[in-house]
Amino acid sequence: MSLGPVQLIIIALVILVLFGRGRISEMMGDFGKGIKSFKQGMNEPDEADRKPAARIESPAPGSAEAQPQDKTDARN
Repeated sequence: MSLGPVQLIIIALVILVLFGRGRISEMMGDFGKGIKSFKQGMNEPDEADRKPAARIESPAPGSAEAQPQDKTDARN
C-alpha cells in the first residue's frame, strides 16, 4: 500500500487548509534557520579546542615534593 500522486496532493491540501500558507512558510523558515545554525556550530571549533592545553609541570628535582617520604610511612 503505497502513496500515489493523488493521495499526496490530498494530504498537501489538508495540511495547507489546517495550517495556512503563512504558517507553513514561517515553519519552513524556522527549520532552515535551525539547519544553518547547526551547520555553523559544526564548523566552529569547540571552546576546549580554542584554549591551549593546561601544562602539568613536574616538581623541581631539589624540592621537598620530589624527595621520598619517610620510609616508615611506606611500610604502613
